[in-house]
Amino acid sequence: MKIAVDAMGGDYAPTEVVKGVELARDAYPDLEFLLYGQEEKVTPLLADTTRITVMPAPEVITMEDEPVRAIRRKKESSIVLAATAVREGEADAFLSAGNSGAVLAAGLLIVGRIKGIDRPGLTTTLPVLQKPDQSSFVMLDVGANADTKPFNVVQYAIMGQYYAQSIMNVKNPRVGLLNNGTEADKGDQNHRAIHDALAGMDSINFVGNVESRDLLSGVADVVVTDGFTGNATLKAIEGTALSMLKLIKGEIMSGGLGGKLGAAMLKPVFKNVQSAMDYSQYGGAVLLGLKAPVVKTHGSSKAGTIKNTIAQIHELLETHSAEQLISYFDQHTDEMAALKESLK
Repeated sequence: MKIAVDAMGGDYAPTEVVKGVELARDAYPDLEFLLYGQEEKVTPLLADTTRITVMPAPEVITMEDEPVRAIRRKKESSIVLAATAVREGEADAFLSAGNSGAVLAAGLLIVGRIKGIDRPGLTTTLPVLQKPDQSSFVMLDVGANADTKPFNVVQYAIMGQYYAQSIMNVKNPRVGLLNNGTEADKGDQNHRAIHDALAGMDSINFVGNVESRDLLSGVADVVVTDGFTGNATLKAIEGTALSMLKLIKGEIMSGGLGGKLGAAMLKPVFKNVQSAMDYSQYGGAVLLGLKAPVVKTHGSSKAGTIKNTIAQIHELLETHSAEQLISYFDQHTDEMAALKESLK
């Protein structure tokens, strides 16, 4: 198995990307890496080139670049060349911590979507708190598509179910629709149409509408929504967690000597809470619905997160998740066409 890596993407690239790749190389002897980046910056960072090949990519797509324009103009960039390697069969998956829009555009325009899938969905794994039998859940779309039709969300449920089964090892994943209430008639016309469509599918273990306040309590294994709402929900969860930790720390530290002594005693507790809320431990966000795995990890990722993301890709490749989706949508062409027509 071979992974094409954008060595130049991310806040700490290429140093942390290279470190993460080396950690993953040592952990997974069946993986090889094509490391795309500026040779003069990447090569000196490699302590050991075993199963790692540096591929010249003189151009860099920055965070400020307009995604689609950059993909079309910077043909020699690390993102474009890594995605092209996947399309040409030279690599099996593509990983980047770079410009999110450019990674998504490269996935769609270069790697290509699976026939039968209208819009791939960006998928992330989030923690479940204080539930012994469930440690995480998956949510999509979290930002690939701002404008989403009901049919797209129904397809997200199918793709999310396969992801939960193959990557999270959940035998019969519970699928929930993110809404502003749990009643079946809640939401706008589109949400009611999605609810009814999912409720009528025997192949989906649909548990109905779920509210954002219940997500971290494990109300579902797969939560589906449109990309705008999903991205806003993800950022709200992340922002709330960070703000609460800062607030608690600030209140303790302003409590004088007693507060500081108490903080020292509670330090292990705070570390446990911070670790529980750190969804980067599960890897990156997968663009489900493409012909091969394309994974975008956080821009601030350091070596450990890069390694975790590669572990996630390793699982995607081992379980042939993309091939499973290709097979499913190939076998259900007529069913998908009828469902799409009914949701117009």
